[in-house]
Amino acid sequence: MKKIIPILLFILSSLCVDAQTYKSYELSNSGDTLNSIDQKDLKQGKWVIHTNALRGEPGFEEEGTFIDNLREGIWRRYNLTGDILAIENYKWGYKDGKQQYFTMLGDLLREESWMAVNPKNPYDTIEVPDLNNPILLQKKIIKHESAEVKNGSWKFYNPTNGSIVKTENYIFGLKADADGKPIINNGKESGNVPIQSSKTNNTDKPKAKPSAVAEWEKKNAGKKKIVVRDGNTGN
Repeated sequence: MKKIIPILLFILSSLCVDAQTYKSYELSNSGDTLNSIDQKDLKQGKWVIHTNALRGEPGFEEEGTFIDNLREGIWRRYNLTGDILAIENYKWGYKDGKQQYFTMLGDLLREESWMAVNPKNPYDTIEVPDLNNPILLQKKIIKHESAEVKNGSWKFYNPTNGSIVKTENYIFGLKADADGKPIINNGKESGNVPIQSSKTNNTDKPKAKPSAVAEWEKKNAGKKKIVVRDGNTGN
């Protein structure tokens, strides 16, 4: 009995602390604090989210951690019989790193690779082949238009035997080759991320002279200079 009392006091004190920290929360069968909402109405800590079947779509459960209402770290998704459907990784509330998705039978279906973008700094610098000399690399600054971008290797599996049927590579949302270099098609990088070169050239190319004027100047080279009308209306 003497040993039980301290344990009860510890549990009661923990509950008092949670009541002061959180606006609402739940307790699991093992006594863990779940589904907590703080005084600012932000989700915090471990959560288990249950979604019922709806309009032919099967129900599922998700478990993971919230920090200030944003998903953080590993999140797992299960069907309602407890079979794993997905393992996802989050940062700043967005997908980051490797994501795995499974069939209803638990066989690996595909692996995705994502990069979460820091909302406070949406810019990155990448190296791409120079359009004039593909052997050389040129640094370019990109601004991510999305908070999460494809980045790394994507693998698609045959769930019956586990073999890889297709692989795709991306770098900062751009389609890339096996070496991780953006693929260039007709002078433009693939993907939908706007790119600007770190080197700018504002020099305009001189306009070509009309062929008739060029031919006349060639014939009269070295002769006394006279004014020739070339079609320009300026002074």
